[in-house]
Amino acid sequence: MTWTCIRKGKSANLSYQFYDSIEDVPKDDWNSIVNNSNVYLSLPYLEALESSIKNEIACRYILFYQGNEALGLASAQFINVVDRKLKYQDSMCRIAGKIKGKVLEKIDMKVMVCGNIFTCGENGFLFKEGLSDEVIYDNLSNGLFELREREKNENKVSLVILKEFYPSSSAKTDSLKEFEFRDFEIDVNMVLNISQDWKTYDDYLGQMTSKFRTKAKSVAKKSKSLEVRDLQGADLLQYKDRIEELYQSVHEKADFKFGTLNGDVFVNLKQNMGDQFFIHGYFLEDQMVGFRTAFHANHILDANYIGLDYDYNYTHAVYQRMLYDYVDHAIQLGCEELRLGRTAEEIKSCIGAEPTPMKLYARHKNTISNKLLKPVINSITPSEFELRRPFKVQVS
Repeated sequence: MTWTCIRKGKSANLSYQFYDSIEDVPKDDWNSIVNNSNVYLSLPYLEALESSIKNEIACRYILFYQGNEALGLASAQFINVVDRKLKYQDSMCRIAGKIKGKVLEKIDMKVMVCGNIFTCGENGFLFKEGLSDEVIYDNLSNGLFELREREKNENKVSLVILKEFYPSSSAKTDSLKEFEFRDFEIDVNMVLNISQDWKTYDDYLGQMTSKFRTKAKSVAKKSKSLEVRDLQGADLLQYKDRIEELYQSVHEKADFKFGTLNGDVFVNLKQNMGDQFFIHGYFLEDQMVGFRTAFHANHILDANYIGLDYDYNYTHAVYQRMLYDYVDHAIQLGCEELRLGRTAEEIKSCIGAEPTPMKLYARHKNTISNKLLKPVINSITPSEFELRRPFKVQVS
């Protein structure tokens, strides 16, 4: 189902076309904006994700037009931060949970997220070059609140969140404050810059101090009995139930739980994304004891979901082995960056990842409640951890 509206903004009049499914989106218009610049806004990715979660999470899409020309797009997902039966995890719901607990603890709060609730980074909207920040954020804000108004019967939204932005974008995204959005920092994204001098994994180890090189070799020794397999279509169909089980075991340790991704997500992603999506299984005597996934695009390896059997994690260093394997994989692919996401910051810093601050923007539907968000947001700070420095010379 689609519908169109034209709303007069402060800076420009654009028409907004809304879509209830990615299948309804005009492919040529959408692709003309994405233009291979963001894997998480590509149609194959969104189709794979939506087909797996649509019965639990409402996905909506917006195209922004001037006349017949598509100038921008946005992707939104609706999350209920109270209903514990929801089947899918949102890594940023840790923040939404804090807001609910301090201000809205008696309200069943529905959140509309402009962005991808399953990934870190700027994956919520794109506009063509040449548009001013004022035009972009004026129309984005108007479009999102038109969508919120449209959804008020089925998805009654209390909070609109735009997630999540790197420091290099702050000069632009701070324009959202003009539209009553509040900004706040969340847990950092751990990022490893891949040195041009690292042609092999041994080159990477060679730049480490003896302490951390010994640690890496110890992990290799403990995990040497693990067999790592690059899982393809038939493998994923065979092991999808085990993948779901392993993912759930990790998910259960999260501070805020919203269910689990099912095995079909990984099958669909591999089918749609091909060589842009990797999933590796870790086997011990033909029993899968872990898996890791990643997306590869634009010289970046973006680590995503993992699954672990904790009965083997300590004895075989499964998780630590995965982290070092991510590094090896990024070097083999000739990547410039390895993005490891949030959580486990200290152990990720042991392999050389550095913290990158990330920012969210939030706006409540009610003006008074929106003002109450300010002291709450000011009280939310990223998790503290001890940053390790494994390299002899800082990698840039």
